[in-house]
Amino acid sequence: MADVAVDNSAPADPLPSTEKKSFITDDLMEQKNQENQPAAEGEEAAGGDSNVYRYIKGDLFTSEIFKVEIQNLPKYIGFNDLKKFLNKHGISPHKVKLFSKQMFAFVTFKNQEERDKAMKAVHGMQWKNKVLSVRLAKPKADPILKKRKQEEETEGVQPGAKRAAGSQEVEEDEEESLNIQIANAVTPLWNVPYEEQLKRKQQEVEGILQKLTREIGNNNKAMLPWLFVQKEKCNKMCCPLEPIRPSPVQMEYRNKCEFVIGVGADGEDKTVGFRLGKYKGGSCAVVSPAETSHVSSEAKMVVQAFQQFIRTTPYAVYSPETYEGHWRQLTVRTCRTKQTMAIVFFNPQKLQEEELEELKRNLRQYFTEGDGKENGITSLYFVRMGQRTSAGTEDLPCEHVTGDECIHEELLGLKFRISPHSFFQTNTPAAEVLYSAVGEWAQLDEDSTVLDVCCGTGTIGISLAKRVKKVIGIELCQEAVEDAKANAEANGLTNVEFHCGKAEDVFPTVLNAVVSPNVTAVVDPPRAGLHSKVILAIRRAEHLKRLVYVACNAKAAMNNFIDLCRAPSNRVRGAPFRPVRAMAVDLFPQTMHCETILLFERVDYSSSTDSQTQQNPEN
Repeated sequence: MADVAVDNSAPADPLPSTEKKSFITDDLMEQKNQENQPAAEGEEAAGGDSNVYRYIKGDLFTSEIFKVEIQNLPKYIGFNDLKKFLNKHGISPHKVKLFSKQMFAFVTFKNQEERDKAMKAVHGMQWKNKVLSVRLAKPKADPILKKRKQEEETEGVQPGAKRAAGSQEVEEDEEESLNIQIANAVTPLWNVPYEEQLKRKQQEVEGILQKLTREIGNNNKAMLPWLFVQKEKCNKMCCPLEPIRPSPVQMEYRNKCEFVIGVGADGEDKTVGFRLGKYKGGSCAVVSPAETSHVSSEAKMVVQAFQQFIRTTPYAVYSPETYEGHWRQLTVRTCRTKQTMAIVFFNPQKLQEEELEELKRNLRQYFTEGDGKENGITSLYFVRMGQRTSAGTEDLPCEHVTGDECIHEELLGLKFRISPHSFFQTNTPAAEVLYSAVGEWAQLDEDSTVLDVCCGTGTIGISLAKRVKKVIGIELCQEAVEDAKANAEANGLTNVEFHCGKAEDVFPTVLNAVVSPNVTAVVDPPRAGLHSKVILAIRRAEHLKRLVYVACNAKAAMNNFIDLCRAPSNRVRGAPFRPVRAMAVDLFPQTMHCETILLFERVDYSSSTDSQTQQNPEN
């Protein structure tokens, strides 16, 4: 469930026992006392490179200032192995960066207390016959400033020096080049015939299923005879892969786009569009979306009008280098009903409330009476997006400026209300293809109960509600839950209910309360997949026989797939599932992304061999 991708490798199960020391060595304490200072100061003393660390400020949050390096890690562990190892010992990292084939990792935390707790717990701990060591790590340098410094050293130019302007012909060549560059950045398959795009995506999913086949064999020996047969029938895959279903539209298909506001790659200030590259890659240049193939013409018109507006204001664009400036982002949502929502993100810095209210009044006037009136905005919001001062990731409050509070979309003959923060698939025609396939695969009847996990505005569950006894949706975003409830009512449905909360907290309780003999779960999680607690609850619920998994990034969900299929153990209880059917649906033409549907069915331990395996689970 995502707009278009993250933690890949599969964990070992279960984790081995560990021994830890109850103290930090004197050397580590000495190192901590010496290094527990702002990195910028240390760098300045070392050689005047503090500029590349200026993003570290005492009143702004960045986990980089609570960073450690864990050394002497075991070989062949993955991201999820390390994260699970830390979680098992009560350690909650903010970010984990593990380098392939290396024996160290960088881990950041939300505050100094959690970092210090981790250092005391992990230093000297034994894991897979390796004694771990921990030391403080310096923050990474600002990639933009680091790249600029390297270029200045290489070219011998003075800081701030500008490239001389070329001829008109050169400028025209650069403009053409920028259009190609931005197309390559946001739609890398723009110049590949669509049939070839589909072929590449089909091959990508085929490779993922072949990897899953190997992983199932490694983690559930009882399935090896079945896997052998499946591999012979399905080209080394664990289940049949049906032909990819194309998107009904391949151009201008996105109903939601997030545009950054910055200095244009052509030198124009206050440009609204897409970045040529990622900030961590050293690029902040912004290019207009006018020539991109996946953005709707309605969204492009809003971008152009909004760009004209901000260029008339005295407020500068926000700079991720200096943290100065105001204009940050514009999100545009469109739909088949010709309604358009625009959400403006603005850093208030030290502006007075009166100034912000005047700015909102000017926005309202511009889009309702002024030059922006013809762009069809029916809902306008304003979001104050300052610098984070904590590690919280909750949605920022949206201030309604003018128009309707929501927009409404039509899908599969149903009506759906969409609020600013609510998730809705970004390609509506292709979403209809996706949800129709989910309905086909779920094998539902009038006695069925559907558990719709990570349900967003309720699209999947509501589309299935008329053919089942009951639908229960679970969603983290409160705004989306309110939309889902309104959508059920608007479509005349009384057999649908929605619960707000983290899936890992709500799902086990909801699942245990379901008494229906025919329970099917449909999960459509974010990119990183479902929390392991949800997978464990699914495994324990023996009355849940069928699971339809909709993955926006099948590579990132691999760990979920493996845990569904691995042999029963002290940690993973309940009979495993098997993948029996798979298919890709192209929701993102011109890119390498696609949605993948996998149908899992519970293994029936009716044979003597499987019964013996169940009675003697692996530990």
